[in-house]
Amino acid sequence: MNSLKVSIREAKVILSRLIRRAQRGDEVILTNRKRPVARIVSITERALPLSDRIRDMEQEGIIEAAEKKSDGRPLAPLSIPGGWAQKFLQEDRNG
Repeated sequence: MNSLKVSIREAKVILSRLIRRAQRGDEVILTNRKRPVARIVSITERALPLSDRIRDMEQEGIIEAAEKKSDGRPLAPLSIPGGWAQKFLQEDRNG
């Protein structure tokens, strides 16, 4: 991963280019009076909230949304082996 330092003033002018570099894996460090104050990095899939990842998987056809029962009662929970349900729940709670 390459690192690039850019002043905030310059970043305002070339923000689109800096974002493209971050998408390619580079780290852009923003400076204010030559002091690092922030960085621009690519967001990994794991960094997205669970609801966004579920929506993305639905759009890609990996999963389908559950159909609701016509009587309005929630569906019975599914048994998921290997502790995955607990891992997903903890991940969602931790943000």
